[in-house]
Amino acid sequence: MKTPKHWQTKNIVALSLFLPSCLYALATWLRIKFNTPKKVKVPVICIGNLTAGGTGKTPVSISIARILKQAGRNPYFISRGYGGHLSDVEVDINLHSPIEVGDEPLLLAQEAPVIVNHKRYEGAKKAIESGADIIIMDDGFQNPSLYKDKSFLVIDGNIGLGNMFPIPAGPMREFFSQGKKRAHAVIILGEDKTNIADKFSDLPVFYGDIVEQEPQIENKNIVAFAGIGRPQKFYDSLKKCGLNIVKTFDFPDHHLYKNDDIQKIIETAENLGASVFTTSKDFVKIPFIYKSKVNVLNIEIKWKDINELKKFINS
Repeated sequence: MKTPKHWQTKNIVALSLFLPSCLYALATWLRIKFNTPKKVKVPVICIGNLTAGGTGKTPVSISIARILKQAGRNPYFISRGYGGHLSDVEVDINLHSPIEVGDEPLLLAQEAPVIVNHKRYEGAKKAIESGADIIIMDDGFQNPSLYKDKSFLVIDGNIGLGNMFPIPAGPMREFFSQGKKRAHAVIILGEDKTNIADKFSDLPVFYGDIVEQEPQIENKNIVAFAGIGRPQKFYDSLKKCGLNIVKTFDFPDHHLYKNDDIQKIIETAENLGASVFTTSKDFVKIPFIYKSKVNVLNIEIKWKDINELKKFINS
């Protein structure tokens, strides 16, 4: 799904959905309240958020895995494998498909080993058996099954927490006050336009920017497509690189691309004399025969004070 417009302000649509949103948040609170997290033998770092939609968790997870590897650690990711049907497997990027393990695990597996298991505690045990000395939990902040030694909340500085109403009236996965109690630190990506850091004055706050690796192509006219929570964020990144977007195709988050989807995009680009671009997350879901015709905008996190972040992670 794309991020609904009514999530940004306390408008009439949001107010009309306030009662079911409270029931949604109450159900989340009860699930967390009446479950006891199980602890494993190695530290667990959770990269999560308080809101639905894309905030930048995946590039943050990849960056933190790199920091840990530089410190001599052997991190493993554990993931629910959203969208995939396999469980209790170690992801093999040369063997598994998005329909088997989900899209994000295939992307994460390019940086460090990934265990997909719908039961996070069991996934953590399998990772330890495979050699993990520290675990990065991709998402799962609201999952009560596994004890987290450190939980980061990743927030998009451009939109903050929206209207702060729970789903479906707003973007919140739970009541703000309850989520904040379980967090150990906050990561704000981009300019903090809503002053969200003020709401976390009692927690460590780390700042980073999503930096694009400028594409090396001659044709600056492009057709872009994305199946993420906020596709406009991707399109804005392309424009920052000096690319001219002549056509866009939006798909639901975690969309599994069919041949017809990509054929239509490529034919449109050829008719317009344009190149095709997508995100790294979407690229892993493209049928192999089309990959040579699609460009990827690679991104990474540039930290404002990486040394302070390293100290916190390794403490």
